[in-house]
Amino acid sequence: MKIHRSVRWLVFAAMMLSLSAASFAQIAVGISVRVAPPALPVYTQPVAPGPGYMWTPGYWAWNDDAGYYWVPGTWVVAPVGLLWTPGYWGFSDGVYGWHRGYWGPHIGFYGGVNYGFGYGGVGFAGGEWRGRSFYYNRSVTNITNVTTVYNRTVIVNENHVAFNGGEGGVSARPTHEEERAEHEHHREPLAAQSRHEHMASQNKQNFASANHGRPAIAATGKPGEFKGKGVVAAKSAGAPYKAPAMSPKQARGPSTPAAKHANTVAKADDKSKPATKPASHPSAASNKNTTASNKLNSRNPNSVSKSKTQSAAHPNETHTAKTVAPAPNSSRPASQPQQSAPKPAVKPVAQHQSAPRPAPQQQSAAKAAPKQQSKGR
Repeated sequence: MKIHRSVRWLVFAAMMLSLSAASFAQIAVGISVRVAPPALPVYTQPVAPGPGYMWTPGYWAWNDDAGYYWVPGTWVVAPVGLLWTPGYWGFSDGVYGWHRGYWGPHIGFYGGVNYGFGYGGVGFAGGEWRGRSFYYNRSVTNITNVTTVYNRTVIVNENHVAFNGGEGGVSARPTHEEERAEHEHHREPLAAQSRHEHMASQNKQNFASANHGRPAIAATGKPGEFKGKGVVAAKSAGAPYKAPAMSPKQARGPSTPAAKHANTVAKADDKSKPATKPASHPSAASNKNTTASNKLNSRNPNSVSKSKTQSAAHPNETHTAKTVAPAPNSSRPASQPQQSAPKPAVKPVAQHQSAPRPAPQQQSAAKAAPKQQSKGR
């Protein structure tokens, strides 16, 4: 019974880890750029279409061919009981990375960026769920013909910076409540939101290179509706627009961490290779020993393949590869006993050649050594 209970606990822990991994995957950095996004434009919020809609603020997205483009803020039918945490640009390691937004039971960290209309940098003051009904704060949202409302004063911050960290960025850090919210189970952006972003990328007027930080379509009443009464133009740019000093392709961020890891592994493998080479000896006896042992290794490939397998099994552990690297005479099979005292360099070869086939060569090698000594004298 105890074994069954422990197995159940292990399965439960694995399920919790998978849910946590799914939550982190949804807030992972999706793209990185070397230039900062423009300031958030100044615009008014269109009227809410009706009850059940939640405001999702506009943001700057990235296109590899044309650079930053504006995704208009819009009203979206919210999943019951969930709140929208906007995405944000965060500066780290010399690039600006995009952290995608998500739906969850609580508002998480969105960089401290002031998107307005209830998203002042921390939390959401534009409304709240009461049971299955969403109540709107009339002090920061533009609503009509909606009865589920309340009034709560909100201090409006006029900062229009669109990114966190780096020079000129917002210096906010996650609170304990926001950190807990990031570990909760999240839902990805709705299909209507993804479609809305894709349609925004097809309109040249939305690109910062064309509108200079003041888009003609700053917000819409519903996702994908870029024409009609619900469309609101920006009043002004949040700050003077500065064109990037490099092209969009040049501004694209560095390679993925996996590529960097591969280079590190390759370097570590190169460092571990010299450790498997036998040390060189200038004496004639050791040269004969090396030649004879190489011949023996060709007949007994298991000893050579074993040393190569050890160096390839852990390419990142350079010190480990050096420690387990065989000595010049380590090609002796494991079944042979080690000598208790050092002997001349020729005798280990004789031990290797104690197998049935190489026995004749042992005699010839033993006879050849005295002849060479007699000639030297």
